[in-house]
Amino acid sequence: MRIVLDSMGSDACPEPEIQAAVEASGLFGDEIVLVGPEERLKKRLISEANSARVRIINAPEVITMEDKGLKLALKAKRPRAQNSMAIGIDLLKNGQADAFVTAGNTGGALVTAFYRLGIIHGVERPALTALFPVSGGHCVVLDIGANPDCKPEHLYQFAVMGSVYAETVLSIHKPRVGLLSNGEEAGKGNQLIKDAYLILEKSDLNFVGNLEGKELFGGFADVAVTDGFTGNVLLKSSEAVAKFITEILRKELNANMRTKIGALLAKPAFSRLKQLMDPGEVGAAPLLGVNGLVYIGHGRSDSHALVNAIRVARQAVEADLLSAIDIAIQDRLASVPVRRVS
Repeated sequence: MRIVLDSMGSDACPEPEIQAAVEASGLFGDEIVLVGPEERLKKRLISEANSARVRIINAPEVITMEDKGLKLALKAKRPRAQNSMAIGIDLLKNGQADAFVTAGNTGGALVTAFYRLGIIHGVERPALTALFPVSGGHCVVLDIGANPDCKPEHLYQFAVMGSVYAETVLSIHKPRVGLLSNGEEAGKGNQLIKDAYLILEKSDLNFVGNLEGKELFGGFADVAVTDGFTGNVLLKSSEAVAKFITEILRKELNANMRTKIGALLAKPAFSRLKQLMDPGEVGAAPLLGVNGLVYIGHGRSDSHALVNAIRVARQAVEADLLSAIDIAIQDRLASVPVRRVS
């Protein structure tokens, strides 16, 4: 198996990427392809032991966080683009790699994958997907930012892809699919949610209805579907609340000797909580719907998070996720009448 890692993605690049490539190649026994400025990577890699399975592909340019609009589109679309995302994704497109991982500009990864890989036949919009920690495990949430404006049929396609992901990669039999809304009763939500509800209700998916926040985090569904605007607000709000609660707990537990003793006794529980809430433990989010396995991690990813990103990308390759989504989309689009809403 060959995994491409964008060496110029994380905020502290390329140090975390180099460390992750070396660790992952030893841990999984796979070839890790580092894409980035060749001379810079070679100098740093020489000092790393056990780097025999790490290969470098030169990419002298970078898509930065400042790249937007036309400038970003040109960097993503040009046939001979020399940035690390374009070259890495081209390796995937040409069959020279099995998956691509980056912790770089999310928008850059989205448009580069869209232009260079295309999308699976039958899918109109790719969806960025996250695993949310919920009661009893995790919930696959999509879209979390790729598509701020959606149509009902897009949410149906997200539901199909999320269900396949939960089943093939997470080994969940007949994943429960819910629709994120402001009320659990049928008929709640805006027009998008109401129209999507009718489509999902008639599908052969294991649709459990609308989800409020309490149902989502209560573990009432394995897949939660929403538009990219709502999903991104949910993601960032959840991360902010988790950080806020953690900081408050830390301050309160260090307030006096009595609470410090209590904190010491509860340290194993707090360690497990921190691990559960840490996005780095999940590693990266898959971009479902593009014609290749693309995983996008957080810009703050360290080497541990990037190794986990490589791990989840490997799981998708082993599960043949791409083919499973393709088959599911074709089968379900053929059997379910999707009402187009302009």
